[in-house]
Amino acid sequence: MVPPKNKPIKRHTAIQPLSREHHQGLLLCWKIKKGFEKGIPPQRIKKYTDWFWEGQLKEHFKIEETYVFPVLGAQNDLVKQALEEHEHLASLFLQKNEISLALEMIQNDLEGHIRFEERVLFNKIQEEASAEELQHIQQHHEKEISCGVWEDEFWK
Repeated sequence: MVPPKNKPIKRHTAIQPLSREHHQGLLLCWKIKKGFEKGIPPQRIKKYTDWFWEGQLKEHFKIEETYVFPVLGAQNDLVKQALEEHEHLASLFLQKNEISLALEMIQNDLEGHIRFEERVLFNKIQEEASAEELQHIQQHHEKEISCGVWEDEFWK
C-alpha cells in the first residue's frame, strides 16, 4: 500500500510571498549542491551566494523579523529559534574564510531553517495572527523579493 502524500500547506495570501521566497532559498541550496557535484571552484559559488544574500535573503530576514515574528512575540520559543538561525545563517553568508565549509553549512542549515519556518513557525503564526496582523504583513510585503538574473549558471 502506498502511504498518503503530505497535503500542501494552505498559506494565507499575506504569507504567500514569503513562502515563494523560501522556494528560492531551497533552489539556492540545490544550486550549491550541484556546484559541488560538478567540481565548481568554491569562490565561484560564493559569488552567487553573496549576490543572493545581498539581493534577496537579507531583506527577506528583515521582513520576517519586523512584520511576521512579532505576531508571536520575541519571547516565543519558535521565534527565538528562528532569530538564532537567522543570525547563524547571516554569519555563514558573511564568512570570508573556509569558504567550502561555509557553503556546505549554508546548503544544509538554510534548508533546515526554511523547512522549520514552513512546517512549524508559519503554521503557528497563521493560527495566531489576527486579521489586522495579517493585513499589516501583506501591506509591507505584497510581492516577493527578486534579486534578478545571475549570468553564471554554474549549476547547469
